[in-house]
Amino acid sequence: MAARQRISGPDIPEHVNPFPAAVKIGNMVFSAATGGDDPETHELPEDEESQIANAFRTVRNIMRRAGGSAADIAKVTVYVRDRSIRPKVNPHWLEMFPDEDDRPVRHMVPADMPPGRHIQLEFIAVLS
Repeated sequence: MAARQRISGPDIPEHVNPFPAAVKIGNMVFSAATGGDDPETHELPEDEESQIANAFRTVRNIMRRAGGSAADIAKVTVYVRDRSIRPKVNPHWLEMFPDEDDRPVRHMVPADMPPGRHIQLEFIAVLS
């Protein structure tokens, strides 16, 4: 098996628990739950819209640091405090994946989130 490489950087908020935000093994990238923390300040904004935008920005940052892009993402799981935020998630989804014939699969799951969190993204990517 290829060596596991931690994907990190100043623009990728770290988890409070002892695991990385993402790892690369061979040509595959696996993320942990990527939350809505601001990738620059690492602060968690209160509002849903900012958290959603930040989560998608962090996914892009992870993929860039892994040597890929959003085009390499195969599957995304979207964990939400409440499914009612779906209409706020979709514009960010469409911005990241504009080609309807070249989008990853996605599953949205209501979840018991840590206090103050509205969204977390988890993905699997295969680098080309």
